[in-house]
Order: sequence, then C-alpha cells, then structure tokens
Amino acid sequence: MSDKDTFFSKKYTLNCRGKLVDLHSPKVMGILNITPDSFFDGGSYTRMEAIRLRVEQLLRQGADMIDIGAYSSRPGAQHITEAQEWERLEPVLDWLKGQYPNVITSLDTFRANIARKSVEQYNVAIINDISAGDMDEKMFSTIADLQVPYIMMHMQGKPQTMQTNPTYKHLMKDIIGYFAKKYHELRKKGVHDVIVDPGFGFGKTLEQNYQLLHYLEDLHIFGLPLLVGVSRKSMIYSYLDVTPQEALNGTTVLHTLAMQKRTDILRVHDVKEARQTLALVHKYKQATLENWK
Repeated sequence: MSDKDTFFSKKYTLNCRGKLVDLHSPKVMGILNITPDSFFDGGSYTRMEAIRLRVEQLLRQGADMIDIGAYSSRPGAQHITEAQEWERLEPVLDWLKGQYPNVITSLDTFRANIARKSVEQYNVAIINDISAGDMDEKMFSTIADLQVPYIMMHMQGKPQTMQTNPTYKHLMKDIIGYFAKKYHELRKKGVHDVIVDPGFGFGKTLEQNYQLLHYLEDLHIFGLPLLVGVSRKSMIYSYLDVTPQEALNGTTVLHTLAMQKRTDILRVHDVKEARQTLALVHKYKQATLENWK
C-alpha cells in the first residue's frame, strides 16, 4: 500500500497567514455573529462594546479561531446587499486587526469582493463560504489569488429557500459527488488548503441531518480537514422541543459524536463547553484496556 492510500495521507495543517495550524489536535472555532437576525444570538453583537466583550469571552474560553458573520443564513433570513454586509463588517475587522492582530480570523461570506477586501485589508486568514462558490462565480478564482484556507460547505438551494422540501437521490452519494466536483475545480485553480463542511441544517430535513451525522466519516474520503457546525441548531432544539437557548446539552452530545468520527474543527457558540468535550473525548481515546488492569 502506498503512502497516498493510507490514513496518514490526510492533510493535517492549514497555512493561516504564514502560521501553520496543526490539526492533529482538533480545533474550536468560536462564532461571532454581528447580524441582527441570526437564529440563536441575532442582535446580541451589533454594538462595538458587546462585540469586544464577546471576542474577549471567546478567547478567554480557548477559541483557536473566530468566525465572523455579517449575513444571516438561517432559513428564511432576509437577504442583504453586499454594501450592507460590508458596512457591518468593516468596523469590526478594523478593530480586530488593531486589537488582536495575531488571532486567526475566519470570515463567513459567500461574496468574492468581500472575501478579497477582508483578506487584503484586514488580515482575515480563512474564508468560510456557505455556498462553495455557487452564489458568486468569482469566489474560486479569488481564493486562488488570495491563497487562504477555504471552507466549502454543502447547501441545497439558498438560505431563503433551502428548507423548502430538500430532496436527494442518495444523501451521502449526492454530497460526496458535490464536494468531489468542487474540490476538483479548486485544485485546478491552485487552491491548496480546503476544508469540508457538510452543512448541517442547510437544505436538509431533520432525518437527513442525523443520517449525515451517522455517515460523517465517509467525508474523509477526500483526505481534507472536516468542520462540523451543529451548535444549537434546529436538528437539536426542534427534535427535543426546546428553544435554541436550551440546546447546549444536546449540542454537547452531538459534538461528542462528531469527534468520535474524527472531526477536525468544531464551529461553536459555546467555546468552554466545546473545549471540555474535546478534552474528555481525547481522554477516552487515550484509554486502553491495559490502563485499567
């Protein structure tokens, strides 16, 4: 068996502005939503003082990177223009560049122009695209120019329509085929650091979300880092008949299952609890029968 056919062929580093991030140890990506209408914390972080406190909280609790979003992608969310998105983002990115220049920042955007400005002017290190280039045909070429890690997420439809009767011929085959095509396009353009996000809650029914979680390890076929974002999502709170504010316990359960399937990055609202999950899963994986004799 050649090296390329083994488990060790998987890519375990990301080049973030010249800093190599080692994914042999899974990472926690803390969420900073600066939107007024996100499903969990919409409106909480629209003022700079609240944003400052949130960033301090995420870093204090151990976030390895911060993902900033100014466009709400919850089902049925209101569409905003590129100018509106940038108006929300620019003062936050400017402040972060000045106060936390060494923090790894990721930007949650599907717009190539915003991706370019955020990387070139404000040192954003990662672009997180919910549409994997489907909502802006310039995105792949832009990422190739910028040479930053790129999170390609699977979504069926658009945020405004994605939960209107999502259907698949075969869920995992369809998603793997989608990523295979996208990754081929990115490789042809010379993009080196690509992260796979299966897009829980984006164009999937409740049952499809849990099928996706069950077969999550199938996505390691690409040898790429795997990101999971299930934090406080409807696949938890709607099934348990609770609110997003009451969904932390369910989130931790799903994070534990995701880590058992070799997830590399957890995208979370609750960093402290995610770090505790990683620590306990790591301890569990370290244990052998020999330790307990």
